[in-house]
Amino acid sequence: MPKRRVLVTGLGFVTPLGDQADRVFERAYAGEAAIRKVRSGREGLEADVLLGLADWSPDVELTAIQKLAMDPVAQMGFVAARRALAQAGLAERSDLLADAGVYMGCGLGGAATYEHGYDMYFVRSTRRVKPTVVPRVMPNAPAAHISMGYGIKGPSLTYSVACTSSAVAIGEAYRAIRDGYLECIVAGGAEAMLAGGVIIAWEAMGVVAKEHPDGPGASVRPFDRLRTGFALAEGAAVLILESEEHALRRGATPVGEIVGYGGSSDAHNLTQPSREGQVRSMRAALDDAGLPPEAVGYVNAHATATKVGDVVEVQAIKEAFGPHAERLPVSSTKSVHGHLVGAAGAVELGITLMAVAKGRIPPTANLTEPDPECDLDFVPVKGREAPDLEYAVSNSFGFGGSNATLVVRKVGT
Repeated sequence: MPKRRVLVTGLGFVTPLGDQADRVFERAYAGEAAIRKVRSGREGLEADVLLGLADWSPDVELTAIQKLAMDPVAQMGFVAARRALAQAGLAERSDLLADAGVYMGCGLGGAATYEHGYDMYFVRSTRRVKPTVVPRVMPNAPAAHISMGYGIKGPSLTYSVACTSSAVAIGEAYRAIRDGYLECIVAGGAEAMLAGGVIIAWEAMGVVAKEHPDGPGASVRPFDRLRTGFALAEGAAVLILESEEHALRRGATPVGEIVGYGGSSDAHNLTQPSREGQVRSMRAALDDAGLPPEAVGYVNAHATATKVGDVVEVQAIKEAFGPHAERLPVSSTKSVHGHLVGAAGAVELGITLMAVAKGRIPPTANLTEPDPECDLDFVPVKGREAPDLEYAVSNSFGFGGSNATLVVRKVGT
């Protein structure tokens, strides 16, 4: 069977930048950081931490029963899917959704529910935990609730590969449609790990940003000489992927097209990134898309603002794109929305799709003193008009040495 075109017909978000697609993009393009200082931790262990809290209202979006049944990770994934289905014109099309699939990424699962259960047992010394604990903590709960809530009866799959989880979910969904296994897939990721115990575990690794003198919003500084790490964030992003035939048959309006996907494993170290692995991922994606490096007009970098990670990615981009890297705009939107871990790839791909559709490249906010080892065009501070932008790349690199790269194209080209 010949390979089929895969169109994106809907985008749904629940993120620190907001829960409406256009608002998410406009805030990212404006470099408007959503990172703020939050008091976190149990009594006696409180501390101020930098976090990206999702900007949405579950009380407006969900019933009391739904909130009881779902940990925040599933709540956000469910609502992001609702938004994506609505934009795609599929919210009321149970006839079409019955044969669709759900491919979601999630790094941890229901962190808030885990913490509550441990608190009941270890602190309150009771065995009386809620019977909903197990179904709420399952990493596949977001996918399951999307499947049940919208009557989607095709494969329901969850990918848990740290920071690449949702990029892998979208990439595998793209392949399933391209190769003729499914016509339509709800694909993306959700993450809600901002529980006290999880936060201090990330702090112990030394990768969490310290507050900048200019305030919380200036603290995440990818590629900057004074970068100190990332801010953990929560949220979800969901894309509706369809075969070209399926989308055109029902008169859908595409947002963009996915044309390439590549992945690799570092086989190197659980937490230290590998230039070779990242190069392998980007080259595989370009090969899959059938594109030379020169065709790409923008890279949304994984860049988490860690001292080692940013430099390794810069080296990998230079090797993967060759001389074109010197002319290639690269930016990290984690500077404004934080690091959503298992949902990061989906959020960043959604922003990348809108960048291509609108011809506008979001900046690397807070980049005022470039690191000499980070010497590419990082679109510092201010977004850039790019009316001729046709192809863009989104990178996701995760702990465990998992790498994923997606290539998107402007529709109509």
